[in-house]
Amino acid sequence: MKSQHTGHGWSAFSFVGDKWHRILKEDCQRYLKNAYRVLLTRARQGMVIVVPEGDEHDHTRKPGYYDETYRYLQSLGFEMLD
Repeated sequence: MKSQHTGHGWSAFSFVGDKWHRILKEDCQRYLKNAYRVLLTRARQGMVIVVPEGDEHDHTRKPGYYDETYRYLQSLGFEMLD
């Protein structure tokens, strides 16, 4: 599963077969949101969030999936590692 920031908020996706599918059921979206909340609140020593680089040749890693999320996290003040 993944979440993607779109300029209008977060969208939830799951990987089925060879494609990402948007999660539309509200209870499934809440479950995913809570899973991320638990992960983010358990990091006591620090944490690294990886936003993969997109790849135009890989339909599962289109740059549009990741670029907006990267820019959003950067705008929040996340430290970017090289």
